[in-house]
Amino acid sequence: MKKVALSVLLMIGLAVANEANTTAPAAEANATAAKATEAAAAPAAGGADLEKGKALYAKCAGCHGKDGKMKALGASNPIAGWDPAKTVEALKGYKAGTLNVHGKGMIMKTQANMSEEDMKAVAAYIQSLGK
Repeated sequence: MKKVALSVLLMIGLAVANEANTTAPAAEANATAAKATEAAAAPAAGGADLEKGKALYAKCAGCHGKDGKMKALGASNPIAGWDPAKTVEALKGYKAGTLNVHGKGMIMKTQANMSEEDMKAVAAYIQSLGK
């Protein structure tokens, strides 16, 4: 992700330099740079922000492992690569207290206490762990 951001920033710099060397007005150069900046800041994975998901996943790593490939508390299946919809559905169930897989419902209820936007970000990050 950092490499992509750096590449985009480099492209922005080149685009701005190129625009400054042409007869195009400064406003057009600024609009081009703004569009490139927006593209760099746009969330990945269908609207979910992977960097945010990675930060939120930090509290999950203790049980699921840094790479999501650990059996949480020796009971659950690894979650790396899970489909985001499956992850969000599970997190919603834990948050509501209606899901209790392997008897870990109460532990997961506290962990899943997050907004749907955060759930989607974590889910996108978990999917990326399977790659």
